Amino acid sequence: MNYSKVAEHITAWLSNYCDTAGLSGFIIGISGGVDSGLTSTLCALTGKKTILLSMPIRQTYAEYDRAKNHIADLEKRFPNVSSLDIDLTASFDQLEKDFPADVAEHALAMANTRSRLRMATLYAIGQVHGCLVCGTGNKVEDFGVGFYTKYGDGGVDISPIADLNKSEVWGLAAEVDVIQEIVEAKPTDGLWEDGRSDEDQIGASYPELEWAMDYKGDGSILSERQEEILKIYKRLNRINRHKMEPIPVCEIPEEFK
Repeated sequence: MNYSKVAEHITAWLSNYCDTAGLSGFIIGISGGVDSGLTSTLCALTGKKTILLSMPIRQTYAEYDRAKNHIADLEKRFPNVSSLDIDLTASFDQLEKDFPADVAEHALAMANTRSRLRMATLYAIGQVHGCLVCGTGNKVEDFGVGFYTKYGDGGVDISPIADLNKSEVWGLAAEVDVIQEIVEAKPTDGLWEDGRSDEDQIGASYPELEWAMDYKGDGSILSERQEEILKIYKRLNRINRHKMEPIPVCEIPEEFK
């Protein structure tokens, strides 16, 4: 991949889309991971207003510090970049108290609630500043295994890196000088207080998932691990299909109208 040309292409696409929409720039949630690190850098390269939003909710120190270091680096490099640090822990605590006990005690439901709370925050601030909410999902997450929260980090206006595999995200991040600690960090969605990684949750690494996403063979000569990876990929692709397809609409027959 010609990373220099890809960076130029995405930056131009972002700029043109923003101009067509008649808006002033972009707002991005910064997690301390490479996807948001790359996306925010590409937005900054447009020269348009770029707001970086840190939204910790009982975050691990490592994730929070990486996010802050990345934000400081972009603010130093680009005069069009500004940032806000909004600790949503108290808001999340209140939601836990307000929810029925069985919901508040459901770990996955509350993890997804964190993501949806951040989405609402991004849209509120983005609307005030005339900014597009910029998605940070890559191709494997968005169209392979559906590894994101519906109407959480999946609730965005535009997705500039969704046609890049994770390995390409790492390569492009290095090309546009995302800080090394972000590039080297183990991928995590940041929704768990124990800091579990994406691989811990999925059971496969991103290079393995990329292989499964592209695999077209009959499976007769696969190793035991490859069979396991393919099974993981197919299962997640199936159960998360509802995230990747348009919302089903019940169409009323003409004779009933």
